[in-house]
Amino acid sequence: MQGVLTGFAVIAVVIGVGYVLGLRGHLGPQGREVLTKLAFHVASPALLFTTLATADLSVVFSARLLVTALSTLAVAGAFVAVGVVRGWGVGRTTIGALCSGYVNSGNLGIPIAVYVLGDASLVAPVLLFQLVLVTPVAVTILDLSGGGAKGPLWRRLLTPLRNPIALGSLAGVAVAASGLDVPDPVMDPVTLIGNMSVPAVLLAFGIGLCGSTMPLRGVERRPVLLAVALKAVGQPAVAWALASGVFGLRGPQLLDVVVTSALPAAQNLYTYASTYGVGERLARDAILVSTVVSVPVLVGVAAVLG
Repeated sequence: MQGVLTGFAVIAVVIGVGYVLGLRGHLGPQGREVLTKLAFHVASPALLFTTLATADLSVVFSARLLVTALSTLAVAGAFVAVGVVRGWGVGRTTIGALCSGYVNSGNLGIPIAVYVLGDASLVAPVLLFQLVLVTPVAVTILDLSGGGAKGPLWRRLLTPLRNPIALGSLAGVAVAASGLDVPDPVMDPVTLIGNMSVPAVLLAFGIGLCGSTMPLRGVERRPVLLAVALKAVGQPAVAWALASGVFGLRGPQLLDVVVTSALPAAQNLYTYASTYGVGERLARDAILVSTVVSVPVLVGVAAVLG
């Protein structure tokens, strides 16, 4: 329980600093945009590269990863189905689907894995799945649906290779798979740049809260409620059913997959929405509300399964 509260406290403080910066205008009118672009084009790709370059890719074949993949697919698919019926559009539906199943495995998942699960590496399966598969697919869809990708079909199909997030992820996996030992003079500056990613995302999120209306209002109310319900309740419930009923996981292994599935929507989804100019209000509100709702959910999961 202490790990859950500690993780949320750290995030809340940094977002609060961003809010104050936006309220006082210290970074100017373009502060949020600059931080968002810094995170998307520079810091986040560097962070993904350093994280994956040293990761143990054997977790790809674990039962935990299958539970994560199937539970993510289930809730994201549910949001997509509703989005298609309601006519919410490709870009907006993609952002909503991400908010329904893309968990905060980095800046919140890691401290919770340390304090609640006792091992930071236990968050690796969901981290790898999201970085290697979900992120490249999602940003490719956003690229292609946003009108930014023009030209012949072959060029559109190569969209993932022009996206900095996808490039950082793929480069990291390539290094890990090859077993190469990146020299410190190369890795250290990349690591330093990557360390800016999480603070930049959280600060930009806090600045974006300035002058904004209360969540769960306006045209995004229903998509936000759906995304939060799927994220906070649907995904951990599906993960528990799959882990215990299908894969026979018990004890710490069951706690691991349910806790990671119960994490709230990741803050970097707001960066994607802002970068592509679609579903920004949906991403912001879904992240904020799911973060608040996930506190009692995570505490309850830790108490029941721990």
